[in-house]
Amino acid sequence: MNKKKSVEHGKYGVMFSIPFFVVFLIFQLYPLILTFYNSLIYSNKQGRNTTDVFGLGNFTHYIFGHDAGGEVWHALGVTAVMWILNFIPQILLSLLLAAWFTDIKYKLKGNGIYKVIMYMPNIITAATIAVLFYSLFSNNGPMTKLFQNLGWVGSNGFLSKGWASLIIIAFIQFWMWYGNTMIVLCAGILGINPSLYEAAMVDGATSRQQFFQITLPLLKPILQYTLVTSAIGGLQMYDIPQLFNEGGPIVKVGDASVNSTTTVMMLIKNYASPGARTDMGRAAAYSVLLFVATLIVSLFFYKLTQDKSNDGR
Repeated sequence: MNKKKSVEHGKYGVMFSIPFFVVFLIFQLYPLILTFYNSLIYSNKQGRNTTDVFGLGNFTHYIFGHDAGGEVWHALGVTAVMWILNFIPQILLSLLLAAWFTDIKYKLKGNGIYKVIMYMPNIITAATIAVLFYSLFSNNGPMTKLFQNLGWVGSNGFLSKGWASLIIIAFIQFWMWYGNTMIVLCAGILGINPSLYEAAMVDGATSRQQFFQITLPLLKPILQYTLVTSAIGGLQMYDIPQLFNEGGPIVKVGDASVNSTTTVMMLIKNYASPGARTDMGRAAAYSVLLFVATLIVSLFFYKLTQDKSNDGR
């Protein structure tokens, strides 16, 4: 009696996963390891001679020393402030709109059209939006002229002030991403069992009570995902600040002069690009600092939104 050949489905899973691992090893793991290695190569410049020294020179001189004049910490602070200024209103507005669009008691007509309109800024390229807002707020832009006529802005305009440029960039980020966050939160709310809301309405719970007692607790995994991914993207911010005003006006930080809206990614690009300021070790050290900062912030948000077990552990 001939035995039937059994099909080993496991090998097909391995075969289909091989391309992912190949791409991951080449384009993610190898660059990550190379970045850590390059961060340990300090270029010691003495006159016209440059010697490469293997060690922690880049960290002791440019991050925790005085050679950089605090530029990387200033850039990290600017990056964090930009992200906070855009994320707090973004998550609050997105939660409000998501609760509004998914309310089973007050069904909004045509909410699909509203969702599309609110999501549309996210599909516009960053270059287009940056050029648009730069045109609006430049010295001869219509928004600048409007505020000058109202007496709220001086003759130098918005872009001469570092804080104004920072707020405009944060608003651009908020305007681009609140629609995407709203869609993600809507999907999370729609995944909650409707019978919970029906039982709450039978018990006389208001929409506000349903939101805080049912929606928010059950939406915690989605909020965790939104917080972590937004923090990662926010700390790696580059395109909008670079395209808007290339770092903003010059300000003094200690003994150094830095651009007021320069992010850490812009600083890394400045030292990694070919030119007179090229210093791959310094750029790699800044990348490691950004990696550590992103990891700490992500772990903090993960623990903050993690469900606690019944025994309190």
